Amino acid sequence: MPNYRRSIAVLVETGDSWGRNVVEAVARFAQKARWSLVISPRDEDGRLRLPSRWKGNGAVAMLRDTVMANHLRNAQIPVVDVDVLMMQETWVGRVVTDDRVRIAMAFDHFRSRNLKHFAYFAPKVNRYPDQRSHLFQKVVEAAGFECSGFDQLERNELGWYADPELVANWIRKQPWPLAVFAPDPVPARQLAEICQWEGIHIPDDVAILAGDTDDLLCSIAFPPISSVELDCHRIGHEACMMLDRMMSGRPAPKRPRYIPPLRVISRHSTEILAVADQELAEVLRFIRSRACEGIKVPDILRVYPISRRSLEQKFRTFLGRSPSEEIRRTRLEHARRLLVESDMSIASIAAACSFASNIELSHAFRKYLGIKPSDLRPVKREREA
Repeated sequence: MPNYRRSIAVLVETGDSWGRNVVEAVARFAQKARWSLVISPRDEDGRLRLPSRWKGNGAVAMLRDTVMANHLRNAQIPVVDVDVLMMQETWVGRVVTDDRVRIAMAFDHFRSRNLKHFAYFAPKVNRYPDQRSHLFQKVVEAAGFECSGFDQLERNELGWYADPELVANWIRKQPWPLAVFAPDPVPARQLAEICQWEGIHIPDDVAILAGDTDDLLCSIAFPPISSVELDCHRIGHEACMMLDRMMSGRPAPKRPRYIPPLRVISRHSTEILAVADQELAEVLRFIRSRACEGIKVPDILRVYPISRRSLEQKFRTFLGRSPSEEIRRTRLEHARRLLVESDMSIASIAAACSFASNIELSHAFRKYLGIKPSDLRPVKREREA
């Protein structure tokens, strides 16, 4: 029989990619730490609860309501929360996604498509905090744009969170093309279904981006839905490290441990370039296909018969950034994708994206993205080892 050091309860839903990836990371940590796990235990009503006869040492949990929080608190064991719905429960440790970075990535993705009309679709259900949508609205308004919101909850026979006619009427009152942020994949998928039901075209009329990724829901939706990919494995790994320290006698940290998302996975639901100027659209396509070849603005001017002054003016007018900034943004996004998807070294990725060295790449990541390239890799490497 294995000689387990500790027994840990994992009260995390496994019905979506986020929960399964967090639990997978916890399980891998447990193998090395010699922990025994009780995964997703439930009571007779199907709620996540500690088994009545279980005598364990700690728990990793997604706190969703006060009843669950009190249940765990009464067990008098260290708990690390991996959700943000019960931030008022300060007695637990907490490891969660950095929503500020999530929202910034979502907004930047929309703006890279030159979308200028924004909204959020966030019916009030116990899956995500209201603050996530409100933060999106604040970021949009801080950039000088307006942002509408739909947060009514009205379940119907189709299982949608909102009445499709109400949603369609709300969308038709907005300026198009409309960029809609949904806090997680469930409302994003439902919005896509409502648009299809009501004859609203995606992405030409409405572009949809989910604030989290679910491999099934995002890929089988019609059309497939773009989404922010969270670093779920790192959340699970960091939660275990925090729990291990707490079980060794350290107090729960006073501040949450915030984990930045990995990237935006671009799918058909945001495949729109809302640029009426055809010459600018061609230049953007040129940049996106050649940015990692080390092109600079003079290379663009050699291909397209336009003055540098006119080119700069068009970029500032339509995109709010210069051609050089667009080239850099494209290179950084490609580097981000390679860091997440490939086994290439950081030095090789720097060379593939036309950075002089891995030091230059690291400097650009810190300056423009606020993270290190290695932040996108450590847990992935540990997980695949």
